[in-house]
Amino acid sequence: MRKLLPLLSLVLVLASCSEYQKVLKNQEIKPKYEMAEKFYEEGDFKRANRLFEQIAPKYIGKAQGERVMFFYSNTYYEIGQYNDAGYQFERFLKAYPKSEKVQQASFMSAKSYYHLSRKYSLDQTDTDKALLKLQNFINTYPDSEFLPEANEIAADLVQKKEKKSLEIAKQFTKLGEFYDLEYSISAIKALENFVVDNPGSIYKEEALYYKTLAAYNLALNSHPQKKEERLNNAKEAYSKFIKTFPETEFAKKANNMAERIDKELQNYSK
Repeated sequence: MRKLLPLLSLVLVLASCSEYQKVLKNQEIKPKYEMAEKFYEEGDFKRANRLFEQIAPKYIGKAQGERVMFFYSNTYYEIGQYNDAGYQFERFLKAYPKSEKVQQASFMSAKSYYHLSRKYSLDQTDTDKALLKLQNFINTYPDSEFLPEANEIAADLVQKKEKKSLEIAKQFTKLGEFYDLEYSISAIKALENFVVDNPGSIYKEEALYYKTLAAYNLALNSHPQKKEERLNNAKEAYSKFIKTFPETEFAKKANNMAERIDKELQNYSK
């Protein structure tokens, strides 16, 4: 029996594949619809997708068209073709604006673009698109059952955008240390804007530290006529940073900078 079971399973799979291929090539719509729903319910979304793709145009304007279109859109999501999923859910929303599935389709459309969002260091066009759709969804359906997940993935996308902005500012800080003071000035401005624009960011500690570092580099390398003012600006940046994050992981580096700043300022007090 143990030897026969794998063979029996193989026979059933082959029979299923044969039946699927036969229906796929069949011109009749009803068998395709019935098999597509069967595969959908079983979680075989790839084969369901191929069948729904064939019959979806035939159901436009018909009673079952709404059901077919939603399932068809969702199969794209389930097989990981998120660009197609987002597009098809958008088509569903336009075709069936009064459907009971509108809320779910709206969320799934936004979620599809969420999956298309790329690493923070790459282009963020799909991130922006997903955030816009999520915000529209949150505003339109504030009591939705999907709201907690929508807020969660929106927060994830916002953090990605924040990370990208922070990394750009950090790069300016590094360039300012080794190449040109203008980079330090740009870094300070970018980090100030970051803190203002993202007051609750998880990256605020890092942003304030790099602002202090950029101000420190700028002060030490400045022309004598501007050095005292910039040293005081750096000291102020350090004070704000330590006051906001007294237990910061950057404490040792920041304190070393503060000591150097105070030492340099002594020259002016004399």
